[in-house]
Amino acid sequence: ILQKDPDCEAGQTVCQGGPEHPCYKIAYFRDVSSRVAFWEAQRACEVDGGSLLSVENTAEQQHVERLLQELSSSATGGSEGTSPSIADGDFWIGLTRADEESPQEHGSFASCPDLYRWTDGSVSHFRNWYYDEPSCGGEACVVMYHQPSAVRGLGGPYLYQWNDDRCNMKHNFICKYEPESHLVKEHGDRPGGRDADILEEHEDNSKTPAVNEEESLHVMVAGPSSTLLIYVIIPTIPVLLLILVASGTCCFQMLSRRKSRTKTSVNQSTLWISKTPKSDSAMEV
Repeated sequence: ILQKDPDCEAGQTVCQGGPEHPCYKIAYFRDVSSRVAFWEAQRACEVDGGSLLSVENTAEQQHVERLLQELSSSATGGSEGTSPSIADGDFWIGLTRADEESPQEHGSFASCPDLYRWTDGSVSHFRNWYYDEPSCGGEACVVMYHQPSAVRGLGGPYLYQWNDDRCNMKHNFICKYEPESHLVKEHGDRPGGRDADILEEHEDNSKTPAVNEEESLHVMVAGPSSTLLIYVIIPTIPVLLLILVASGTCCFQMLSRRKSRTKTSVNQSTLWISKTPKSDSAMEV
């Protein structure tokens, strides 16, 4: 993003001091209208894989100052009679006031300078404020002064010291990138490395089935009656009903036959009785 902008004087990542030291990228815009607000600068650094500059100590502050001086000297080494390409223009760094935090610390109210925090999560307490800064109020984001043509103030030249400014102001910015060794370690370059992670994952997985197997055994032992009910008794209900219906039908048929036989025998006996008197009367006559 920074390298493709035609108004951006710098944009190439600078790494010095070996893999244990961070890298930096200075974004200086000749066209003032191309400069960006604090949150835009932060987003540009994050998209590029870094973060706005955090300063851990005096040595790093001096290192960044040298980078700016080298950039300025290389830019002024062009044709004679031309004005310096790196002129006045402050640089956003990744320090901002955390107003959402509690104003009380250790039983006393915290002063305004104590409320500033690094956006990349650094816990560094190093500060390089200009003489009467921070002024606080509505100014909650921090720039590194770079105004070589400005008249000296009470705190000296307005070069490289810090000042709080409104976050919507337009400035240049400096990105910072983690050391290569840190990135390598972050991706698993440690004793065992990826193999150790796989081993730990395998151990975790091997422990989990043991618990599940024990639970499943408890389920199997605790419910034989339920299994008997589901797989044996319930499927036999239709058969039992069928047997019951068939038995009832047979019984009904047997009873019906027995009744019909009884009626037949009764009719026959009645007929025999009715015939007998007639024969007797005939004999009497």
